[in-house]
Amino acid sequence: MKRVLRTAAATSVLLVAGLAIAPTQADAANGTVGVRETVCAQDLQLRTDPGGARSGTLHYGQTFLVERVIPGWAYGFAYGDINHRGWVQDGWFC
Repeated sequence: MKRVLRTAAATSVLLVAGLAIAPTQADAANGTVGVRETVCAQDLQLRTDPGGARSGTLHYGQTFLVERVIPGWAYGFAYGDINHRGWVQDGWFC
C-alpha cells in the first residue's frame, strides 16, 4: 500500500513539474512591438508569411524581437539557431 501511494505522489509531482516546463497558450502572452520576447512554446515555427512556408523553428527559451503584430501573428527577428526575420504565431511568449 505504501509503495502505491509513493508512486502516485511521485507521478503527481512529475506531472506538475511537466506542466510548469511546457505552458499552454493560455499561460503565454502576445508579443509587444519593440520587445525581445522569450518563446514559451516547446517549438514555434518561423514562417515566410502568416501561415506560409516554414523557414525554421524557435525552441523554448529562445528569443524573438517583435517588429510588427497583426491579429494572430507577429513579425520580427528570430534569435538562436535561426537568426533571420519571419513570422510566428502570436501568443506563445512568456
